[in-house]
Amino acid sequence: MSTPALIRGYEVVIGIETHAQLSTQSKIFSGSPTRFGAEPNTQASVVDLALPGTLPVMNRGAVERAICFGLAVDARVAKQSIFARKNYFYPDLPKGYQISQYETPVVQGGHIDFFIGDEPRRVNLTRAHLEEDAGKSLHEDYAGQTGIDLNRAGTPLLEIVTEPDMRSSVEAAEYAKALHSLVVWLGICDGNMQEGSFRCDANVSVRKPGEPLGTRREIKNLNSFKFLQQAIDYEIQWQIDLIEDGGTVQQATVLFNPDSGETRAMRSKEDAHDYRYFPDPDLPPLVISDDWVGQVREAMPELPRAMAERFQRDYALPPYDASMMTQSKAMAAFFEAAAKACGAPKLVANWLMGEVSRRLNAQAAEIDQSPVDPQALALLIGRIVDSTVSNNGARQIFDAMWQGDPRPVDELIESLGLRQMNDSGELDRIVDEVIAANQKSVDEYRAGKDKAFNALVGQVMKASRGKANPGQVNETLKRKLG
Repeated sequence: MSTPALIRGYEVVIGIETHAQLSTQSKIFSGSPTRFGAEPNTQASVVDLALPGTLPVMNRGAVERAICFGLAVDARVAKQSIFARKNYFYPDLPKGYQISQYETPVVQGGHIDFFIGDEPRRVNLTRAHLEEDAGKSLHEDYAGQTGIDLNRAGTPLLEIVTEPDMRSSVEAAEYAKALHSLVVWLGICDGNMQEGSFRCDANVSVRKPGEPLGTRREIKNLNSFKFLQQAIDYEIQWQIDLIEDGGTVQQATVLFNPDSGETRAMRSKEDAHDYRYFPDPDLPPLVISDDWVGQVREAMPELPRAMAERFQRDYALPPYDASMMTQSKAMAAFFEAAAKACGAPKLVANWLMGEVSRRLNAQAAEIDQSPVDPQALALLIGRIVDSTVSNNGARQIFDAMWQGDPRPVDELIESLGLRQMNDSGELDRIVDEVIAANQKSVDEYRAGKDKAFNALVGQVMKASRGKANPGQVNETLKRKLG
């Protein structure tokens, strides 16, 4: 790994805490549904409301999802973990405490691997623990008052905590994307950031190289990768400015305003002792047997890293390409279907990372929304491989297909006049004419100027109206120019 770049002479240190809402149909300690968008307070049972005499009952499905995550990140799944009460008072927390895990979490250690460009990165995890979500305070449309919606209270969360391993906002955003892809791949979280199913808190500090860790500030509830990166960038500059002006960073919880692009302090940051953690007397230790772990392992899908290794082995993809092809199950399925159909996996990967991704990103769409299916893309790539069309011609055909032209690839090639010239006699004639008409470029090439050769290639392609095979053009020119 390369040495992280300094910002104005400071090293940035970032850790991220992510709350992933688990995909169970009911809450972590009650049978209330977790469906999003219901009328306020229609999905809150007597347990969620913390009425006297009610007791929590553990949701088996939430535990299985935590086990699944632990296995996927090479963590240790604790055979026995403890639930604790995290005490604080807020209007949307009916009990006056949150049931969480503190000293003994269910998932311990682990790591997330990803790429920045084609450079591999690894972020180590401290833990992942189960807990319940709080309710929600609603400040709009209440005539200056605050409404409390307890539908979300008790929704199962897996809080995933990293070591302070990240050194830039770009690295933090790429880590968050990789984690998001993994939990969605596993099916343990739907990943809907707009609905709050996946939200990040970023702990940011700065220090001079070699000095102890600086005082961190925690940016709360970031629900987009773009906002995560923007918030960290602003916070870095704010902390450096404060230190350079002679100030001292105070530990605090801050919020990011995407409209202004700024962070602002919400409250002083609490430490663990402020929450007065103690084991929850209503919940026994969570005991996970080896058999249970084995059952979860058997039910897991092929993991992205295992699939990426298989793509490297079976399709000879470079590690970066294999990683990109396994960003989602839909992308992996599209790639594999197209690669098998045309027998040119590297070209398929190039097209998916290039032309296809560019158009999908422009439309904020996913691969399963592509108007060009794997078989059609495979046929087009096959026509590049057999020299029927050039790369440029293929892009023109692909554009027509993307715009909804229903005609088959071969029909589009003929109708658009994009079939490459494969007649060697005709190509020889064109090359001879170009050489005769461009003596200056010929002399410059023979004098060792490579750019002159490129100019001659361009003239041949122009004379052939783009139909000449570029590889054949290069070979023919070099042969005739000696």
